Amino acid sequence: MKDGSALKQKLVAQALEEGFVAARLCRPWDVPEVPGRLAGFVEAGYHGQMGWMAERMHWRGNPAALWPEAKSVIMLAESYAPEQDPLAILERPDRGAISVYARNRDYHDLVKKRLKRLARWLIAEAGGEVKVFVDTAPVPEKALGQAAGLGWQGKHTNLLSRDWGNWAFLGSVFSTLDLPADAPEVDHCGSCRACLDICPTDAFPAPYRLDARRCISYLTIEHKGPVDEELRGKMGNRIYGCDDCLAVCPWNKFAVAASDMRYAAREALEAPHLADLAGLDDASFRAMFSGSPIKRIGRDRFVRNVLYAIGNSGDPSLRPAARARADDADPTVVDAARWALAKLPE
Repeated sequence: MKDGSALKQKLVAQALEEGFVAARLCRPWDVPEVPGRLAGFVEAGYHGQMGWMAERMHWRGNPAALWPEAKSVIMLAESYAPEQDPLAILERPDRGAISVYARNRDYHDLVKKRLKRLARWLIAEAGGEVKVFVDTAPVPEKALGQAAGLGWQGKHTNLLSRDWGNWAFLGSVFSTLDLPADAPEVDHCGSCRACLDICPTDAFPAPYRLDARRCISYLTIEHKGPVDEELRGKMGNRIYGCDDCLAVCPWNKFAVAASDMRYAAREALEAPHLADLAGLDDASFRAMFSGSPIKRIGRDRFVRNVLYAIGNSGDPSLRPAARARADDADPTVVDAARWALAKLPE
């Protein structure tokens, strides 16, 4: 390639035009720290029921092995910054708190389409081969994002930036083109502990280390079966994901507004009534969450979460909603309903 710098400049401009808030480049092999970090995470059991993390360690720990022909990785960030304080819903115990990213369309579909358009542009402009990834493949996106200078992994283990905070989805385009890499970003967390101190379940055994088994996002999304009773009471009204550690990050004062309105919360998912959600059967659950990432956890796990929230509400008017699920076909839902009834005042 005669002028990789000129192509890179055009590539970044095209990425911004597509709606990404930032684009930076690195090499697939620029994350030598990942294998050791990932191995320590799995050996400590922090991955919980996410067996795929252990099974795919070879690829997740070594992006160069995922596609040996790739020479460059274009890392991209797409903002989904909320318009309002996502923690405000926690003050309304009769309503369900849904993570900001899941209040509308599934980001996997939206980001991947944008990545594919950018990849097609790159092929038309300079040739080569490409592969695009967004979250579902064994790609260490946060580590690659830091290596590319997109941001750094904060004490809450998420990627954040001085330019756009931490409300961003990450995507990557692997290319066989040899493009100039950017300098990696350095840590700017300093002495701040806001994300660690706000965690309701103490899921951070140390800064930059997450025990997923205690993380509410993991418990409400990935964990199958009953949740440990000691943790249920700390989940509050969070029924899908948790935004606490993201929301308190002071770097969010530089958050960039989401460019895609499909990330804005649907009215039905902004502050849904727990009583209504507890009554969902499989068909109504699928209809309500069509096109949403929530759909993938299934009705039973979702209603389980709702019943934990009902038990934590302290609102006796929600007893009928819990009682109606006490003979549910799913044993985990039954367990959650009985726990909620035991917690609620008469």
